[in-house]
Amino acid sequence: MQLSQKALAISPSITLHITAMAKEMKEKGMDVAGFGAGEPDFDTPQNIKDAAKKALDMGLTKYTPASGTNELKQAVCDSLKRKRGLSYEPPQIVISNGAKHSLYNIFQAILNPGDEVIIIAPYWLTYPELVKMADGVPVFVETREEEGFEPSEQAIRAAVTEKTKAIIVNNPSNPCGCVYAQETLEMIAGIAKEANFYIISDEIYDELIYDGRAHYSIAHIDRDAYGRTIVVNGLSKSYSMTGWRIGYTASRADIAKVMGSIQSHAASNPCSFAQYAGVEALNGPQDELEVMRGEFDRRRKAIVRMINDIDGLSCFEPQGAFYVMMNISRLKGKQIDGKVIHTSVDFAEALLDKKLTAVVPGAAFGADDYERLSYATSMETIEKGMRRIAEFVKLLK
Repeated sequence: MQLSQKALAISPSITLHITAMAKEMKEKGMDVAGFGAGEPDFDTPQNIKDAAKKALDMGLTKYTPASGTNELKQAVCDSLKRKRGLSYEPPQIVISNGAKHSLYNIFQAILNPGDEVIIIAPYWLTYPELVKMADGVPVFVETREEEGFEPSEQAIRAAVTEKTKAIIVNNPSNPCGCVYAQETLEMIAGIAKEANFYIISDEIYDELIYDGRAHYSIAHIDRDAYGRTIVVNGLSKSYSMTGWRIGYTASRADIAKVMGSIQSHAASNPCSFAQYAGVEALNGPQDELEVMRGEFDRRRKAIVRMINDIDGLSCFEPQGAFYVMMNISRLKGKQIDGKVIHTSVDFAEALLDKKLTAVVPGAAFGADDYERLSYATSMETIEKGMRRIAEFVKLLK
């Protein structure tokens, strides 16, 4: 019996092999310095955990409306108004099992077979696969490190065709940490209006921005941008709630209604007591966010300095999120123990083998000249891992 051709077309993660190697080494008691974490290393704030416990004690463990409780939807609306100046009503909000689930709902709701979605590289590795799962076609737009990984108007226009249905704007960006200038967002919104396609604004890292910069949502540009933008966000990164699985979308009510219907058949509702905890996260004290952001900023500055101090390596200073893209292009073609470093995967495998340090190959994000390092880990791990990377680079001939 044959499996689904659509399912077989979904690309497995090229990082799985390296992740499995690192895990096996750790299980053997080896001291692996890991830079792969895609989640904060802080605990969920206590007030949020207490709200979940209270919900459990009150017996709030039954089904909720498929698209989420009205209390959490209202909390999302209030948060978007307070922090971003965006006005939404609860019928425009869909609460999902994390932002990834929200993205799945979006593509299932808006794409027909053959519709194209513009994806700006470097990109989060799940975007193209979700597009393909909805019978869409990913179209990639390249960016340059020297230009802050922001797309040019020429590149965006060149990617637009009569089949273009949407563009994904990940701001701040995973993996490169860039924060788009307002002028860039206005340019994208203008092209979307001209060519009449949706804007999917993934803002999951919007609370993690540094150096006094402010987050600006593309939905805030004007009424047209507001109407064609589907904002994606969640509680995982900002509130250190990755395991709680609460994400959400904000969009026109007609789009939200379709996404809610899709979710009702695919997953029913998000976890009930996690939703009540989500209300506390958004409405309660925000002090812990500042503490986490401050610590991430300290680590960001340290890891950028350490990378740029290593001969042969360099990096763009991230402005948001908790990742840095380490440029290895000058090391390609070099060898270690007879093995030539041709790709980012070669580099990552050799680094793990020789120096017990795990990074994520940039090829996973459409950027093979880079390795992604997460600084959502302790300063001790950062210092140890960077020492090992420096030693590894010296071994390359």
